[in-house]
Amino acid sequence: MNLNGNNILLVGLARTGISTIKKLYEKGAKVTVNDIKDEEKLKDILNDLNEYDVKYVLGQHIEDISGVDLTIVSPGVPLNLDFIKKIKESNIEVIGEVELAYRLSKSFFIGITGTNGKTTTTTLVGEIFKKANKDTYIVGNIGNPVIDTVDKSNEDSVLVTELSSFQLESIKEFRPRISVILNITPDHLNRHKTMQNYINAKCRIFENQNNSDFTVLNYDCETTRGLGENCKSKVVYFSRKHILNEGVYVKDGIIVINLNDKEIKLMNISEISIPGSHNLENALAAVSIAAVYGLDMEVVKQVLKIFGGVEHRLEFVRQINDIKFVNDSKGTNPDASIKALNAYDNPIILIAGGQDKKSDFAEFTKLFNEKVKHVVLLGETSNIIRESAIAQGFDNCHKVESMEEAVEKAYELASPNDVILLSPACASWDMYESYEVRGNHFKNEVFSL
Repeated sequence: MNLNGNNILLVGLARTGISTIKKLYEKGAKVTVNDIKDEEKLKDILNDLNEYDVKYVLGQHIEDISGVDLTIVSPGVPLNLDFIKKIKESNIEVIGEVELAYRLSKSFFIGITGTNGKTTTTTLVGEIFKKANKDTYIVGNIGNPVIDTVDKSNEDSVLVTELSSFQLESIKEFRPRISVILNITPDHLNRHKTMQNYINAKCRIFENQNNSDFTVLNYDCETTRGLGENCKSKVVYFSRKHILNEGVYVKDGIIVINLNDKEIKLMNISEISIPGSHNLENALAAVSIAAVYGLDMEVVKQVLKIFGGVEHRLEFVRQINDIKFVNDSKGTNPDASIKALNAYDNPIILIAGGQDKKSDFAEFTKLFNEKVKHVVLLGETSNIIRESAIAQGFDNCHKVESMEEAVEKAYELASPNDVILLSPACASWDMYESYEVRGNHFKNEVFSL
């Protein structure tokens, strides 16, 4: 892909935007950046880009698109905005950073998506491939832009790529050799509007694959199970609940790989380090990827025994007076937080709430009567979650205005043997720029007790 001399419009100065500008500039492109935020709000990012000759249109949507050869949108920019539609109607191609990186790369792509478990699975798969001495890059929605690997990687490299529905919306040619959909439950409906739109976005991960590629799907999720009929690739299912005729599954507490008429009994599930049934599913997905790629299964077993999970996902923070503090800030939707609640047998003091993504909290709050002693609520969904909890007959809810208050209140309510769990069931953007910042704030407040 030759970018030299091309006029490129970049819409949205997010984390990927900075990396994209630098790469475009290196490739000889002329770059115009458009962001709805004004110069004052972007001053730190703009300082990082001082040495690059870039034109900026800030504080508004761009109007003059004459001469633009290609538009690259950040994942946070909805493609149904009027000015994006105008760009498309002018026959200017609109793609995202993942698509751009794919066109510039020669590497082997593994694409991992799903509503929950993406980061854990992507990190786990990356660690397995590194342990197998593959030139591996863990990239994508996990916080490492794919574009940063373009000049480091080669045809022997493996790019283990976490992909959000927002990133998948803007692909055109992107074709992972192994695609994975871990699960699909309601999320981001404030942007996708309908569940079917959300499912369609996720399914784009396998739309360009052919019969030499693989798609790994969760048999236990009814939605993903049915997607196999739509794949041109070879479909491999994994399951923790069912013994499959072919695939990766659990039988009598043992992980079994049954592919190509060959059965391998890998390991007992009790040997896996990461806790919870949802993490068993993530482990089965990772085993499936390693198996179809052809890695040594002894390597897979070694990594599963020592892999401790990822930051902000059921992350043990500290224990005070026999009270455990757990950071699950990455629980950004009700289904993720349901999995977090089910990971513990101890009584839970839950800290929840955040940006309203138009989620239904009924299943989440139904679990409060069984698992939760008290709920501390903050953010714009605090009233919504409380009303849902009351409808389920649970009213041990306490509203606070800040994370400092939340941690102090939770600690006040807790008794020895309890778990204080931050698992918001919501995005962070009403109060924080990311779930990482939210999780770090929680940890800082815990350590200040």
